[in-house]
Amino acid sequence: MRAKELLSQCTGFEWDDGNFDKNLILHRVSALESEEVFFNHPLFAQRDDKHSANERRYYCLGHTDTGRLLFIAFTIRGRNIKVISARDMTSKEEEIYLSQ
Repeated sequence: MRAKELLSQCTGFEWDDGNFDKNLILHRVSALESEEVFFNHPLFAQRDDKHSANERRYYCLGHTDTGRLLFIAFTIRGRNIKVISARDMTSKEEEIYLSQ
């Protein structure tokens, strides 16, 4: 199943002590900003086979409600999205995203 199809079946987000503040501390991206990306369009999502050793991982390129461009690595657990990492896009990622 494609990443976007899987996302359409998700009903929420999974946060725990290990990932709730991590991206805020490391990349100044709050949990709320991370969630916003999944509701805004366009959203470019793909499987990340390179980083899927223990569980299937995905990444997406998208924007927040304020227009901040983010790269998000995530997995899907049950019907929840679990954000692994969230950061500003690199210039190469911006180029890919803006060409969609």
